[in-house]
Amino acid sequence: MSELFTPLTVPFLLAMFLAINMGGSGTSPAFAAAYGANVIQRTLIPGLFGIMVLCGALIAGKEVSLTLGKGLLEQSFFTPLNTSVILLSISLSLLLANVIGVPQSTSQATVLAISGAATALSGLNTQKLFYEIIPTWVILPIVSFAIMYISSKWIFPLLKAKIFTENYSHLREHKILKILLLLASMYVAFSIGANNVANAAAPIASLAVNEMTKEAQTFLPITILSVLVVAPCFAIGSSLLGHKVTQKTGKEIVKVSPFQAMVLSLIVASLLLLASVTSGIPTSLVQLNGAAFIALSVNTNGIKNTLKNKTVKQFFFIWIIAPFFAYLLSYSLILLLK
Repeated sequence: MSELFTPLTVPFLLAMFLAINMGGSGTSPAFAAAYGANVIQRTLIPGLFGIMVLCGALIAGKEVSLTLGKGLLEQSFFTPLNTSVILLSISLSLLLANVIGVPQSTSQATVLAISGAATALSGLNTQKLFYEIIPTWVILPIVSFAIMYISSKWIFPLLKAKIFTENYSHLREHKILKILLLLASMYVAFSIGANNVANAAAPIASLAVNEMTKEAQTFLPITILSVLVVAPCFAIGSSLLGHKVTQKTGKEIVKVSPFQAMVLSLIVASLLLLASVTSGIPTSLVQLNGAAFIALSVNTNGIKNTLKNKTVKQFFFIWIIAPFFAYLLSYSLILLLK
């Protein structure tokens, strides 16, 4: 037991720490609208968020785990040192974005941290990265932008005006809308579990397989065990950090009504879940969310004013810089330490 515990301790602790941070940041896009509408108490959010994240990871997270655990870099390369470097690079990349105050994609940081290590180890699956993952990263935010722009420009105006008020007081008269808003929040949390839990669980699953057995067929059972360790940390992160996370996307780009927030959540969660189930592509919730908010801003404020928005400029800058920081850090540390 002690011989196995020692090499797995640091990577598992790093994975749990990463999951706590992801739980803190993921709470806002999932439950901000429902909390603002007084549909759910703050004390209930971490538990419900954690349950839905766990369900999403177990039910729909298999393909993403396979991509991150063995699709970009062969499973045999996930040694304690390499896995620790990858998880540390992801964490520092997110820290960089958090210091600046811009939400950053854990999925993109994870993919590029693994890619950096894989490049240094001469084991990168370039086919998977350049022909499947990166095109998905480009296409899905465009789809999110397009759907939200079309909805806000032509569909929303056809609905009753009071649905789009800037406060939540009217929801007292709309019990069905309150229920739908809560269900939308749970759906987002489920999609986060399907796509994002693998960021922390897949590398340590590959590591555990390598340390315990060389049989490839044991990867999925061990992944499930890793998910059971990592997913509850999302609830811990939600409890410790979630209430402090400012929804910068929604407050500093454009104001949204409760109904718009619900529709936005459904669009983003559906695209995230689609990428998880159909192709196992780790996808950015932050960018899908940001693209939808930018679409609302373009329709409300015009494209010129939107592009001049300081927050929008920061988003584009960090979305490019932070993942490549993870890549370069992982690549450099592997070369230095191997």
